[in-house]
Amino acid sequence: MDQALRSVHDQLGIPINYERTTRLSPQVTPTDLVSIGTDIYGRPQRLRSDAALAWRSLRESAQAASVEIQLVSAYRSIEYQVEVIERLIRKGESIADILTRVAAPGFSEHQSGRAVDVTSPDTEVLEEEFDQSDAFHWLMQHGSQHSFFLSYPKGNKFGVIYEPWHWCYRPVT
Repeated sequence: MDQALRSVHDQLGIPINYERTTRLSPQVTPTDLVSIGTDIYGRPQRLRSDAALAWRSLRESAQAASVEIQLVSAYRSIEYQVEVIERLIRKGESIADILTRVAAPGFSEHQSGRAVDVTSPDTEVLEEEFDQSDAFHWLMQHGSQHSFFLSYPKGNKFGVIYEPWHWCYRPVT
């Protein structure tokens, strides 16, 4: 980890052994981010180019099956990840609790430009109940055909809460 990121982690109170204890991988910001349209809030979103193509294919296939998968978020910069954590700290949450559901800056799959958070019209945003939706069931059956995989299933090895809404593009080689 470079010194600037270590300094950010120190300021946020992220433990020095974070990488080792979570087993999350450091992420690199891609140089080929492209637009994938807007999220449910009207904010522009981006993914790296190969993930963007796969995302479009996934959405088209879902639509053809009458399943609506809505985008909540995609690429996030290190600075945005810092803002998310700082906002939660200001609300009085402990860094230990925050890190069970928000990756430390430099370790979020969103920073890689490969991850999306999704929802569907019939569920609350970023809630576990998404796993009861047609969209989740479709993703479980067909996501891998588009190289999208559920990153944080129940009981995952990273110690991250179950996130049925978080899917990451991982091309099969």
